[in-house]
Formats: sequence, C-alpha cells, structure tokens
Amino acid sequence: MLSDDRLRDAHNRMFSLGLNDAAAKLCEANMVYGIAKLSHVLTELGYPADALFVGTPDMTITRNSARWAAGFGYGGKLQWGPVDRPLLVLDPKPNVCGMLVGATRSMPSLDEVLANVHQLHHATTTVQGIECEWDMHKSNHFIDLCALETADPQLELPPYAFVMHSAAPELRGPNPLGIGLYWDASEPLQARSRTMSTPWGPLHVLLDEDAVEYFAFYQRAEEFAKARRLAAAQAIFGDFDLIANATHQGMGDMNTVYLGCHNSQDPACPHLPIMIRGDLPGYLFEGLPNIAEPIVRQLGFYERAVEAGVLDYLLGANVIPHGAGYALPRFRDVVRVIDHGDHRYFVMSVAPALSNDAAAHGADGTEILTDTHDLPQEYRGRQGVFRTIECGLGRMVAKVTPLHVVKV
Repeated sequence: MLSDDRLRDAHNRMFSLGLNDAAAKLCEANMVYGIAKLSHVLTELGYPADALFVGTPDMTITRNSARWAAGFGYGGKLQWGPVDRPLLVLDPKPNVCGMLVGATRSMPSLDEVLANVHQLHHATTTVQGIECEWDMHKSNHFIDLCALETADPQLELPPYAFVMHSAAPELRGPNPLGIGLYWDASEPLQARSRTMSTPWGPLHVLLDEDAVEYFAFYQRAEEFAKARRLAAAQAIFGDFDLIANATHQGMGDMNTVYLGCHNSQDPACPHLPIMIRGDLPGYLFEGLPNIAEPIVRQLGFYERAVEAGVLDYLLGANVIPHGAGYALPRFRDVVRVIDHGDHRYFVMSVAPALSNDAAAHGADGTEILTDTHDLPQEYRGRQGVFRTIECGLGRMVAKVTPLHVVKV
C-alpha cells in the first residue's frame, strides 16, 4: 500500500469521541501517523492491518515528547489485534499511572495531611522489596481532599474522599520485577526489542515470547503501582473505604494500550473517577459496556468500522475518560500536517493579536510546531463529562468536589 493510501486508511481507523477542539484535532492529526505505522508493521509481519484508536472525550495531546514523536496522543484506547497476538508495541510507553479514591467519615486537618506527606517523603518505604520514589507532586499528579456527594439514591458513601494520582517511576528501567516499562530507559529492553522501519519513522516492538514475557512483567508492574498507591494512602489517611484503584495509562493485553482512559468494565473498579481540575468537581462513574451500536451509527462510525474490519473492536471498546484533558486555548484548528519521514510539522491556526495587522483583515495567523511538551495549555472544563454521558460510556453516581489540592 502506498504511503498516502496508508494514511487515508489510518484516518478511517480513528474513532473520536473527543470534543472537536484544537487539542483533540491535534491529537487526531498525530494519531493518524501512529496508526499508519502500526498498520505498516502489522502488514510486514503478516498480520491483518487491524489497528484502531478510540478517542475518549478527554482526547488531547501528550506532553511526553518520545510518545508524541512516535505518532501517539492521549485520551483513548489503542488496539492492534485480538488481545493475544504475540506482538507488543513499546512506543506508547505504558507507565501504570492511575488514581486511588478513598472515602472517609471525617477529613483529617490539612496540617495533619501535610505532616503525614512530609513524613512519607522523608521515610524509606518499600513495596514488594522496591524502595518507593514518591511522585504525587510531579507533572499532573496530585492528592485532592474532597467533599463527596452521592447522585445515586441506591449508593451510600461517606461524606469525604481523597483522590491520589500517581504512577511508578521506579519501574521505567530495569528493576527487581522485570526488564523495565520504557524502551528508552532500559538497555535490556532495547536489546530484546525489534526496530521496525516505516515511511514515517520506526516503531519498537516485541515479538513472540519476548512480547509474552513483557506483558507478564507489565502485569506485575501494575499490581506494584496499585500497592504503592495503597501504601501511600494508608500512610497519609489511615483507615478509609477503598472506592477505586484504577490504571488509566497501561495495557489491557498484549494488543491494547489505554492512553489516559479507564477500562469501563474493570471488574475490580465498579466506580471510576473522572477528575477535572482543582477548581471544579470531579465525578465517580459506573462504567457501562460501550460503544453501543446505536451510538456507533449515530456518530457515523458504523460503515467505516465495517470497512476497516474493526466493528467488533469498536462495539467492545469499553472506555471512559479519567479526566478533562489539556486544552490549547491559543489554537483554533490544525490547518495541515507537513511530514518529512519521521518528522511532522503541524500548521496550527491561531487568532491574530489585536495589534496585529492581520486582525484588520479578519485572518487567522499560523504557528508551526512539532513537539507538544512545552506548549501553553490549561485543563478543560466539564464538557468531557457531558460527552461521556451523551455517548453512553458511563453513569454518574457521585460528585467529588476538591476542598484542598496537595502537590508536595
């Protein structure tokens, strides 16, 4: 298949439930290349080119430069096979990031919480024999202290909750549990991976037993991350009712990566958090099986999915967002993408400054970018929550209103 045909086919394998703002459009523009690369690799290895991406309502950019450069965004489920194909793609960089939600009858004072966090940072904590490197203050991680209000009369919950957002940086490179999560942080993983060339740059993959062994390590890593969050929560808050401890950046199987979204049918988490930002309520949702066929048809996805041979994957997507996602208020739209092999240049339309001569002509300006790490951004509001309900991804059962946000 010619490169242009492959890109057109990849575009038809994008199924976006996103908000259609600049951040979602930029994600889609980049993901087309990631899917095209995946399809190229699948064909080279003799598999059907059945990759697809289901974008959730928080679909947006990723600030991880390597992930973005490989052709992957954030906010959705990436799939390239029927769950047990011995082919694992490393470039999406699963890092077992997730959120723990605990409910309490009374909220400890902020001074008490800070004292416990301080003690946690200055003590040595080991989980499964690994010394923890606490990361609740880094990037978009946090501890929220919240008021909790049920929206379901059948559900009884305590009046307060806390939400902890963290990953497991200890496991990016080689570690006692295995080979390491990140291909670019682990020399042994690089040595076992195969670099596959495509017209749009390489992908790093594991095949056969290497794929099976990595996924087994990934499962150990995810359990470690959950145990790590639980240990931190117990150290800071003492006794509590565990509501959720769910991964939103990880693997469902050898052929599935969740990039900033939950599995709506996670049997261990009947209630899943969608956290918006510090000045707006978050929510607990009961995840629903999705995407229902009437919604697939209403969104105009049905014929495309049938033609691409991925209808079953789409009807069984079972996704729900974990947050609001980044907004890019400076940008209006993606004008076009200029690609030179493994480098992509995104031409973005921007509103002209009031003092700009272009303003008199009513014309947008343009800005060209390639990396998203340092883009000015902010978090969206509750639009993604409304979209989640509209698309039948879940049912709201409680409101979680931040009272204090701790990033220390």
